[in-house]
Amino acid sequence: MTVSWRFSALADRHRALGSQLEDWSGMGTAWSYDKDQTEEYLAIRTKAGVMDVSGLKKVHVMGPHAQYVLDKATTRSIEKLKPGRSTYATMLNDQGKLVDDCVIYRMGPHSFMVVHGSGAGHEQLSMYAANRNVALIFDDDLHDLSLQGPLAVDFLEKHVPGIRDVVYFSHVQTTLFGKPVMISRTGYTGERGYEIFCRRQDAVEIWDGIVSGGAEMGIIPTRFTTLDWLRAESYLLFFPYDNSEMYPFADEAPGDTLWELGLDFTVSKGKTGFRGAEEHYRLQGRERFKIYGLKLEGTRPAPEGAAVLKDGAKVGVVTVGMYSGLNGHNVAIARMPVDCAVEGTPMAVDLGGSEAAAIACPMPFYDPDKTRRTVKG
Repeated sequence: MTVSWRFSALADRHRALGSQLEDWSGMGTAWSYDKDQTEEYLAIRTKAGVMDVSGLKKVHVMGPHAQYVLDKATTRSIEKLKPGRSTYATMLNDQGKLVDDCVIYRMGPHSFMVVHGSGAGHEQLSMYAANRNVALIFDDDLHDLSLQGPLAVDFLEKHVPGIRDVVYFSHVQTTLFGKPVMISRTGYTGERGYEIFCRRQDAVEIWDGIVSGGAEMGIIPTRFTTLDWLRAESYLLFFPYDNSEMYPFADEAPGDTLWELGLDFTVSKGKTGFRGAEEHYRLQGRERFKIYGLKLEGTRPAPEGAAVLKDGAKVGVVTVGMYSGLNGHNVAIARMPVDCAVEGTPMAVDLGGSEAAAIACPMPFYDPDKTRRTVKG
């Protein structure tokens, strides 16, 4: 295992399943198990799977100036966020370029939790919290178990009264297996799913309860990297793996605009005053590339970093790809020129020794109306 400074209480459970606990964002994370990953993908798409996503960073933002901090640090209008609800947001630098994305949970009038990945989210929050009447608490005691798939609600319904009334991007304080938890109707799979936030001391018991109690329903443990298959279909970007931090421009510092990434919807309508706002608006229409989809012929998926070709010349790069026998498609998320990011544009992908014909295609490829993840009842 790569040396890490953050530790999941579930490390031994992952080792028992064959994981070497590769480092992600400072925490040993289950990138691999000793079983077929296709089984995990199918479980989440047709039944449910549980994974440990505790490597996400949890930051409590509390105090009279908490809303000020979030309004400056993120692209969302926090005044509109009600207690018990959450929202997906982005954070920019002074150049109007993405430095992290996050989910903001409003816990009360002066209390929030920000969950972010491996970007500069904590640093951004700390910058605006300086000399303000606000406290930031980085909370690695709080673990995050993600139960995702169409049967997730059926399992939780046995233990959590009223769970069917929890709508998309809302959360409840409750108990599970007699332990205090916060259950959020969020996830990163394109399916109806839930994130279960619990204390470190309860994480193993809750994990074991889901795995043993859900076995007869087909609910199984799933590795963190199964998210790559799911996100590729569902157009869910993963900082920095889809970004210029991984695929730099010549003679330019890393950083992509929300217009280039298709994340401009994360800016609340009419909002100004957040970090990078002026540059964000100025850069509209000046995209250097576009994140866009590809559908490939054949069943061999495009590997990360594969060259995207137009008329035989390299014009872009695949950031993530997958083939789904379940859904009958071979798809990829790619960085490509703006004039290629048009539905139906003929292209090709270099698979290393061979080429696969492809066409540009809007995303998401799976459940494009997002009815599965947002369904009520």
